[in-house]
Amino acid sequence: MIDFALSAFVTLLLVVDPVGLVPAFLAATAGLPDTIKRTIALRAPLIAASILVVIALLGNWLLRQLGIGVPAFQIAGGLLLFGVSYQMIFGDRPHREAREADRATSEHASDVAVFPLAIPMMAGPGAIATTLLLSGDAGYGARLAIIIAAVLSVCLLCMLCFVSAHLIARTLGRTGNAVLSRVLGMLLAAYSVQFVINGVAAVRAGLS
Repeated sequence: MIDFALSAFVTLLLVVDPVGLVPAFLAATAGLPDTIKRTIALRAPLIAASILVVIALLGNWLLRQLGIGVPAFQIAGGLLLFGVSYQMIFGDRPHREAREADRATSEHASDVAVFPLAIPMMAGPGAIATTLLLSGDAGYGARLAIIIAAVLSVCLLCMLCFVSAHLIARTLGRTGNAVLSRVLGMLLAAYSVQFVINGVAAVRAGLS
């Protein structure tokens, strides 16, 4: 159970990458008063947490309604997470997210907490796929409670990072943020490959 809790927390942490979202938060809230920035820093993670908790609770039901087996979703989700990790390692994810946030701010200045911070930067395709993967394999009970706790913990870290965004940005700088993103991307790549391996192993076991 401890291993499952650690795996769930680390996987979500790598996918969401709270520190890596700091440039996006700064870009999305640029020019806004400090009081509004603090409100957004609190509101955006709460919205993302609500979305991911609902997905965790309804994940098994949704997979059954769509007729999707857990192994199939493990393989698809693993491939999707590998794409996210590829962007983190070889792409420019933090700066790309900052540019997207900047564009979104000009169009939806009053809804920055919802878009783009909560969706899609925190509760994006990677986080949704991860939550569905974990909940689809966990069933109901203690493991589901662990997944919800992991979601809330990661969103709380996002909140803390947003509140102290300027301090983190000054401390890491462009180089530090790039290095951190690539290290986390490597770890996420390994996790995504493991998801695919587990899915393929489950399919083979079902056929044998």
